Amino acid sequence: MAAYLVAFGILILSAWLTREGIKAQEAFEARKVARRPAMPRKLLGSVLMGLGLGAVGLAGHGVVEGVLFAVLGAVLHSLAFGIDPMRSKGMAGVDQHQNDRVARAVETGEAHLTAMSTAIKRAQDRKLDARVAQFQDVARDLFRTVENDPRDLSGARKYLGIYLQGARDATEKFADLYARNPDPEARTNYEALLNDLEQNFAARTTKMLSNDASDMTVEIEVLRERLQREGVRPE
Repeated sequence: MAAYLVAFGILILSAWLTREGIKAQEAFEARKVARRPAMPRKLLGSVLMGLGLGAVGLAGHGVVEGVLFAVLGAVLHSLAFGIDPMRSKGMAGVDQHQNDRVARAVETGEAHLTAMSTAIKRAQDRKLDARVAQFQDVARDLFRTVENDPRDLSGARKYLGIYLQGARDATEKFADLYARNPDPEARTNYEALLNDLEQNFAARTTKMLSNDASDMTVEIEVLRERLQREGVRPE
C-alpha cells in the first residue's frame, strides 16, 4: 500500500509538471521573441511518469516489470506530449541582448495581465471578466508590435511595466471592494479606467506601426536613390 501511494504521488506530480509545461510552451509559441523555459517541465514529467509506473511495476510484480513499465511510460509520455522548447527565439538581425530585453519586458507584462485575470474573478461577474479580457487583447497587440520591432521597446517600456502594474493594482483593489459591496459607482469608475487604458494602449500601438511604416518608406527612398546613382533603373 505504501509503495502504491508513493507511486501515485509521483504520477500526480508528473501530470502537474506536464500541464505546466504545455502552458509554458503555448506561451512560448504565441510570441515571436521569447526565452526558452527555465525548467524543462515536460521532460521532467516524462521522467517522473517513468519513475511512477516503474514503482507500480516493482511493487506489484518484480524488477523486470518495473524497468519495463518505467521505460515504456517515459517514452510514451514523451511521444504524446513532446519535449520542451530548448532554444530561445528572436527576430533575425537583432542582437541577443536586445531579444532578452524584449522577452523580459513581455514576460513582465504577461505576469501583470495574468494577475488581473486572477483578481477580477473575485468580483464574480462575467461581464467584468470579459471587459478585462478585451483590454488584455489590446495590450497584447502592443506586445506583438514590440516583438516585431524590438527598437520600439524604449517607447513602450512604461506601458509594459508601470501602466500594467497600475492596472493590476487597481483591479485587485476593485475586485476586493466589489466582492464585499457591489457598488455601481465603483464599477463605473473601474470600467472608465479600463477604457482610458485601452485607448492609450491602442494609440501607442498605432503610433509605433505608423513610425515603422515611415521608416520603411525612408529606407525604400534611400535604396532607390542609391540604385539610381549606380546606374540601375527599374524596367
